[in-house]
Amino acid sequence: MTTRPHRYVTASDGQRLAVRTDGDPDGPTLLLVHGYPDNSSVWDAFAAEFTADHRVVTYDVRGAGRSTAPDDRSGYRLDQLADDVAAVADAVSPDAPVHLVGHDWGAIQSWHAVTEPRYAHRFASYTAVSGPDLDHAGHWFRTRPDGVRAMLRQAVRSGYIGFFHLPLVPEAAWLTGIGGLALSALERVGGGPHSPARRGTRDYLNGLALYRANMARRLLRPVERRTDVPVQVLAPTDDAFMIDQLQSNAARWVGDLRFHRFHGGHWTLRSRPAAVAARVRALVAEVESGRPRPQRALTAQQTRRHSGAFAGQVAVVTGAGSGIGRSLCFELAERGARIVAVDVNGPAAERTAELAALLTPGAAAQRVDVTDAAAMDKLAAWVRDEYGAPDLVVNNAGIGVAGPFLDTTAEDWERVVDINLWGVIHGCRAFAPMMVDAGGGGRLVNTASAAAYLPSRVYGAYATTKAAVLMLSRSLRGELSDHGVTVTAVCPGLVDTGIISGARLSGLGEASAAKDRLNRLYRLRGYTPEKAAGRIADALERGPEVVPVTGEAHAGLLLSRLSPGALRAAARVAPPV
Repeated sequence: MTTRPHRYVTASDGQRLAVRTDGDPDGPTLLLVHGYPDNSSVWDAFAAEFTADHRVVTYDVRGAGRSTAPDDRSGYRLDQLADDVAAVADAVSPDAPVHLVGHDWGAIQSWHAVTEPRYAHRFASYTAVSGPDLDHAGHWFRTRPDGVRAMLRQAVRSGYIGFFHLPLVPEAAWLTGIGGLALSALERVGGGPHSPARRGTRDYLNGLALYRANMARRLLRPVERRTDVPVQVLAPTDDAFMIDQLQSNAARWVGDLRFHRFHGGHWTLRSRPAAVAARVRALVAEVESGRPRPQRALTAQQTRRHSGAFAGQVAVVTGAGSGIGRSLCFELAERGARIVAVDVNGPAAERTAELAALLTPGAAAQRVDVTDAAAMDKLAAWVRDEYGAPDLVVNNAGIGVAGPFLDTTAEDWERVVDINLWGVIHGCRAFAPMMVDAGGGGRLVNTASAAAYLPSRVYGAYATTKAAVLMLSRSLRGELSDHGVTVTAVCPGLVDTGIISGARLSGLGEASAAKDRLNRLYRLRGYTPEKAAGRIADALERGPEVVPVTGEAHAGLLLSRLSPGALRAAARVAPPV
């Protein structure tokens, strides 16, 4: 590893940018661009994660740190800032494109650089942390693709921008220390940084021009800015300044976008540098490997749907060969997720992946028996090697068993417990540690059932396993909350998945006749797996504890809380099956 002192790169308008280069000169080059009111020292802990095997370049943006400052506000316009990024890239790596990483205003100006056709070839990949492209943001505010409510939430979080436009008041806030106290409190949202920031007075004061020179121009008159550079967006779960949708919306203009929610606050790269570094390292390694990247040729409607909270995310779904599992794969793929379809029926999993790949590239299939702990561990290791830590794991595989307790055999009990409960346990045990170790949070989703809170004399074994899944999910949700991993239990209700056809029925008369009656009931109910998948995907964007799907699942959950005695009484009644 080598460490070199600052040197200066002269920008096209004559400003001098202080540049520092560390690390392995033979490794891939990372170019790190800081935000406001930071200087290049904000990257110190993050850069340390790479110096053993990467070449790391940081610089103070104009007006910050050791770089010179323009006399006029126009010197801070985005076109000039993007030109600075390209100038530094040219100076430090004239013969090869660099991997660009930007945070906050560093992300904003880096977005402007990678979406500028003159400069795009200078970047092998781009990772944006807590910073959107301002033109993309302008379109998002104008078109409101995520609704008025989301727009208002973002407007509230952007209120400080109006304050920064006031004459002299923000300067007074910084100089009196009031602004510093407020900033220190905001830095601790989502888990504060481990070390204090090293900022100077000119970092606070000069950077105000970034807002005053660009915000109104870009947000009020946005233009189309596109790129084919591979981009990943890291959105902290507790970012005080922006919501997920403002950033995931970039999928409309980016050919290869991965959107990862991230456990932490706005300054995650200081509080959890290793976790952010792991995501950057994975993208850099993928691009450097030369492997074909997912390419998309989407309709306008698909492009709009791919701009949501699942854009470019990796979703592992068990029980993906049929029913809700297969439909959920398609729904998530429609929303831009890369699917790993898992099923004990290998051809069925492959067919799901094949169809999902028509909606978004990057789908894969794995044949795995969820009752086999070693096989699930092997699956998790494969996912980690292929994709890194997944963003979403859906433990959905399950079977149906019906009949009174006295008629249910020990073999039936063992089979339904193995698949419905142990399958979920194995899935959580295989993937939860990976999500925790990655430090970036994630979502675990376990398919329970309305039967988990609706006791009945005819499906005791099935309800027992689903009640256990519900309680496991609730307990695990509390345990993993400190790591940013949300755990959700899905309780579908009567969904026409075909589960009855494959169920074991005991003590209900002639089995085929009973199945015919139950299948007829499910068909008459008319709630399809596709509809259930849409409902589940909508709910997962919020990460709730329980997702009841059908109307009866909602009503049952409410009744279980308001009048559990009524449900116990109903459990004594023999249903007409």
